[in-house]
This record gives sequence, structure tokens and C-alpha cells, in this order.
Amino acid sequence: MISADFSAILPEVVLVLYGMAALLGAAYTGKDELTGTLTWATSAIFVGVAAWIGLSGSGEALAFNGAFIDDAFSRFGKVTVLLAAAAVLVMSQDYVQRRGLGRFEFPLLVNFAVVGMMIMVSAGDLMSLYMGLELQSLSLYVVAALRRDSVKSTEAGLKYFVLGALSSGLLLYGASLTYGFTGTTVFSGILATIQGDHVSIGLLFGLVFLITGIAFKVSAVPFHMWTPDVYEGSPTPVTAFFATAPKMAAMAMLARLMQEGFGPAAGDWGQVIALLAVLSMFLGAIAAIGQTNIKRLMAYSSIAHMGFALVGLASGTQEGVQAMLIYMAVYVTMNVGTFAFILSMERDGAPVTDIAALNLYSKREPVKAFALLILMFSLAGVPPMLGFFAKFGVLMAAVNSHMILLALAGAVASVIGAFYYLRIVYYMYFGTETDALDTRMMPAQWLLLMASAVIMVVGVVNLFGIEGAAAAAAEALVH
Repeated sequence: MISADFSAILPEVVLVLYGMAALLGAAYTGKDELTGTLTWATSAIFVGVAAWIGLSGSGEALAFNGAFIDDAFSRFGKVTVLLAAAAVLVMSQDYVQRRGLGRFEFPLLVNFAVVGMMIMVSAGDLMSLYMGLELQSLSLYVVAALRRDSVKSTEAGLKYFVLGALSSGLLLYGASLTYGFTGTTVFSGILATIQGDHVSIGLLFGLVFLITGIAFKVSAVPFHMWTPDVYEGSPTPVTAFFATAPKMAAMAMLARLMQEGFGPAAGDWGQVIALLAVLSMFLGAIAAIGQTNIKRLMAYSSIAHMGFALVGLASGTQEGVQAMLIYMAVYVTMNVGTFAFILSMERDGAPVTDIAALNLYSKREPVKAFALLILMFSLAGVPPMLGFFAKFGVLMAAVNSHMILLALAGAVASVIGAFYYLRIVYYMYFGTETDALDTRMMPAQWLLLMASAVIMVVGVVNLFGIEGAAAAAAEALVH
């Protein structure tokens, strides 16, 4: 029994053992001098574990009496999370060293956060779900406040901590109500107690509190209030991490909880998630229009994009889950490239976040400007970029589930949201002359910017096989 359980959770164990060994080794030897080495080592291990999970996994394995599930769905989520975290660490390395943030704890905190995310996407029980969520959250609270001499960074960490603690409380309250009305915390056990296609009023309250607790983590409106301030105040590498891996993990966790815990009652929870989706799409699209700080703009952008991902989930079908997974993979890729560019925005060695600094950037750096143009078009959902097909997929899933109004709302929000992405393109190509940004970009940043831009164009052909993996993942989840 124990050996079977252990083999299912082996990738997580490997990362935990690496994290503890590296923490002890760094604490007793060179400490911050080892930051660069630890960053590269952590990134390499993430890529290695992602390859191991992606290439060796098959079928479905339950561990710890159903509390941990290793299936195609969890493997898709884990590979995305690991590769996103590795990319963020690699492109942040130079920024972290030059800004005096080169602390050996940073890559190791990211490592433990990633372990938490991997547990989240494999959780088959409300207890293991909560453990994974808290392991992720506690690590992220610390990295948000990494720049200790900055008031904004400290404020970001504190805001994230206070609201994160509130969301954890709501989640636990929902879990206790669910346990009270079903007598179990295992998702399959909860599913077995649901009679017909509706849940009892008491269980419905538990379900709403569970969704609320997770909605904080995905920045869904109206539980988004921490996002712009935390994105702006955190060091830029931390913001890049927030915008990628944790979003994928939280969306996958929500999908598993809804489908495997409350699957037959899609008519109940689908309405709640559809409401969150509409609110998120419109607030994200409208509130970003007035932003001049590119990190705050990307915060509202992420709120809107989570709304679109929730559209796929709200449909309650296998097609919807597949569309959501593809959407999240494309979203993470777009954000990695965009933040690789944001990390390089400097003037006289100081970081710049005002979008007006991009005025006529295309004259000085035509290749980088064109790569960013592709990413902005993709984020806006302009055809023929991959972002358009990702959006089209989730909206079609809603249409096929007879949620026509939800799909129409998504189309309208997409048109509104295009404004602020296209404004960045306008500044780069048609703006007024301003003080030039430094053109220095580290090789890793340049490579990730170009790679993500190329993927947005070339990926239209066959999605690099992601479509098949997402279909297998959705099939494993929606029985």
C-alpha cells in the first residue's frame, strides 16, 4: 500500500527533498553567494521533473485512499506549472542579482510553492487540497515581500497575506459545511451523496464557500481586490511568477473539485462560475483602460483572462475542460514572453513600468517591438494569433452548452479589452519621441520573448500537440 502511494507522489517527494537539502546546504555554506547556482539548479530540476511526468506517466493512480490522484489531467497541470516556474526563474536571474534581491531563499521558496501547486492539481480530498493550497500560499506571501527595504513590496506581501488568510478561512468553512452534509471529504465520496442533478441547500452553501475561497486564488471578481496592488508592489520577477504558474494550478484545482466532487450538479455550480466569469471579463477589460503602469495593466489583464478560462469551466462539459486547459497553457506562454520584456524595461539602470516609456520603441528595437506586438495581439485575441483560437475554444464550449449569453458577454468583453493591448502597440509604433529605454536584454529574456512570440504564430498550425494532451486530460477528469 505505502509503496504504491509513494510511487504516485514521487515527483513531489523529489522536489521536497531537493528543497530541504538545498536549504540546509546554502544556510551552512555560501548563503546568498549561491543564489545563481540554486536558481539554475532549481530550473533544471523543474524541467527534468516536467519531462519525467510528461513522458513516463500513463493511466490513473489513486494514493492515500483517494486523497491524491495521478492521472492525465494532473500531469497536464503539473507539466505546465513546472515549465512556467522554470522559465520565470531563468529570465529573472539577471534582474534579481542586479537589484540586490539575490537571496538564496528565492528559488527555494519558488520550489516549495511549485510543490504546493502540484499537490493542488492532484488533490482528490478537501484536506489534501487545503494542504497544497497553503504550501503554495505561504511561500508566495514571503516572495511578494522579498524586497524588504521597499514599502510597496512590504505592503504587497501584507495585503496578499491578509486577504489570502481570509480566503483560506472561507475555503475551510466551505469544506466543513461540505463534510457536515456529506460525511466525507473525499471528492468521490461527496459525488456519491449527490442525488439527481441538484445539491441540497446546505451542501450548496458549502459549495459556494469553496468556490469563493478558490476564486481569491484565481483573481476572479469580486475577489480580485489584492491583485493590482500585489502585482505592482512585488518585485517584477515575483509578479511574473504570480501571473503564470499559480493561476494554472488554481484553475486546475477548481476544475477537479467541480467535476469530481460536484459533477452531476453542474446546473448549480455552473451558474456561480458563469457569474464570476462575466464579472471578471468585464472588470478586467474596463478597469485596465485607465492604467499607465504596465504591471497593474497586466494584473487587470490576468483578471480578464481568468474570466475567459472560467467560461470554459462553467460549461460543465468535457469540451469545456479541454478548452480551459488549452486556454491556460496559451495564457501562461503569452505571459512568460510579456514579462520577459517587462523585466528588461530600464532607463539608466533603473526599472521603468510606465507604458508611455515605450513611445517609438519600434524605431530603436524593431525585432523586440514586433515580438511584443505579436504577444499583445495574441493577448487581445486578434486572429490569426494563438490567443484568438484559445478564446474561440472556450466561447464555443459555452455555445455548445447552450450558454449563448455567456459566450456573447465574452465576445463583447474581448472587444473592450483589445483597447489597452493595442494602445501599447500604438505607443511603440506611432507614439511621440521620449527618453529612450535601455536596449540591453539578457539572452534568456530575449530567447523567451522570441520563443513565445513564435509559438503564438506557429502554434496555430497544430498547437504543438497540446490539443491532444488537453483532450486526454479532460477525458480523464470528466467521466
